[in-house]
Amino acid sequence: MNLTRKMIIYPANLIALTGLLATVGWTQRISNYDRDRAKDMLRDIAADIRKHYYDPKFHGLDWDAKVQETMEKIDKSAGMSMALSHIAAALDALNDSHTFLVPPQRPFRNDYGWRAQMIGDHCYVIRVRPQADAEAKGMKPGDEVLTINGYVPDRSNLWKMEYVFKTLRPQPGLRVSLQDPAGHQRQVDVMTKFTELKRVVDLSGSNESDIWNVIRDMESDRYLMRGRAIESGDELMILRLPAFLFSESEVDGMIAKARKHKGLILDLRSNPGGAVDTLQYVVERMFDHEVKIGDRIGRDARKALIAKAGHNPFTGKLVVLVDSNSASAAELFARIVQLEKRGVVLGDRSSGHVMEAKRNSYKIGQGTVLFFGASITDADIVMSDGKSLEHTGVFPDEVVLPTAADLASGRDPVLARAAETLGVKLSAEAAGKMLPYEWPK
Repeated sequence: MNLTRKMIIYPANLIALTGLLATVGWTQRISNYDRDRAKDMLRDIAADIRKHYYDPKFHGLDWDAKVQETMEKIDKSAGMSMALSHIAAALDALNDSHTFLVPPQRPFRNDYGWRAQMIGDHCYVIRVRPQADAEAKGMKPGDEVLTINGYVPDRSNLWKMEYVFKTLRPQPGLRVSLQDPAGHQRQVDVMTKFTELKRVVDLSGSNESDIWNVIRDMESDRYLMRGRAIESGDELMILRLPAFLFSESEVDGMIAKARKHKGLILDLRSNPGGAVDTLQYVVERMFDHEVKIGDRIGRDARKALIAKAGHNPFTGKLVVLVDSNSASAAELFARIVQLEKRGVVLGDRSSGHVMEAKRNSYKIGQGTVLFFGASITDADIVMSDGKSLEHTGVFPDEVVLPTAADLASGRDPVLARAAETLGVKLSAEAAGKMLPYEWPK
């Protein structure tokens, strides 16, 4: 079971979001063979949604009618990208943050070279990859993003744009309207870097290089997902968890370090969630008593999700950091800290993407196989206050937001304020240099 963040697509903007620049990949006219494959993909996913989706009434949506409508749209699709977009739109009609299409991997890796994030109600460039076209075009952290391909990003649609542009319909570039911290506006066309991959990967063992390439990629991803800690005497430990994807022994090791300090800052900013088991491990090591995470409301039953009383837990002061990219298990943990009055939550309102889902894997074809997947929600999580965080998120006890100038200069006032609440003096400049961002390849 996964409690993971997802990026969702908004059907009304499905075509318009790609309007200014041509689409890359699977843009050639669709063959009857590929059209049938797209329909088979929809049938497989739709059947599992009928069987496993947590709400058998589908929130009032006529699911069979939606599937039939999507089949007809696939019949009229000019290319495979559009056919996949129609499948994604059908899943999005459920308005569920954890039910979405995982399309087949394309034979390339695409990187736009910059990252944007909602901070409060404004979208900002938060980082630019060195030597990327975005850097050459003068894009900088602290630039406010006014439009992307003509659309205004906000909390409801930035995730959707990212899903379209990064995963569903990668673009050769994006037209971005920006405003720098001084208020000057400009428009830039930022080109995408594409790295070609093998179109057919042999995982049978006969081609060892293919297998080792896959293993190296997995190891690289795992390295970026490691927990990172900074210790400051016996006063403070800062622990950044990029995801809830750790074993019980790994969590034990991190909390054993934390017990040597009077205060702990648990940085869950941009943490997309992860495994229920890891969430339970972390909760159990922060409380000396049993804690109810929430009620898991599935299709057939309501079951309490409990974290057991911790053995030798961390008992010092706790501050939890969240932002608009904190999702799912990260949000649940932050809200538990608030409900149990265990510590303080600082930062920005979280994403409100909080359900429990299972990843389903599929394949079609003989010999040369096309792999794809879908995340399907099988439970809602209702917390001890009787509320779900889905579409709402966690409101911090104290809202602390970096300004455009902070982003431009690399300052981190959120981490600095967290340290201050624990009696440790830390400048925003020094905080910004701790635990620097690591770019994936």
